[in-house]
Amino acid sequence: MPTRTATGHFTYADWEERPAGPADALPRLAQATVANTFSGGIEAAGTVCAYTIAYLTATTGSYSGTELLAGSLDGHKGGFALEERGTFHEDGTTRCSFAVVPGSGTGELTGLRGTGSFLARHGEPSVPYTFEYDLD
Repeated sequence: MPTRTATGHFTYADWEERPAGPADALPRLAQATVANTFSGGIEAAGTVCAYTIAYLTATTGSYSGTELLAGSLDGHKGGFALEERGTFHEDGTTRCSFAVVPGSGTGELTGLRGTGSFLARHGEPSVPYTFEYDLD
């Protein structure tokens, strides 16, 4: 099957963040969990997402994490995991790239491979994403 592109938006809820190490140090480490809801090419409600965050300043840094999605991708039902890596900046933007964890596809998404990205802006609750994928 040729590479396909899925686009849409996601919203986030239940951001829970806690320090990992000294709270007054820089760089400062934290761990966070969040639930996302995807619409568009990816349809998934209440995802499970866990991040490790490195704050370089109060408003800049980087993060990595893993997100578990269950729902559908362009009508194919199943689930998969994403590895995510991103940076956040003084201007309030967050840039992230993500990739399917190899072998994580289930149901009709078995054999899923793909990469994607998003750009989030502080204060905007809906975040657009692009996801290019192949499905065996």
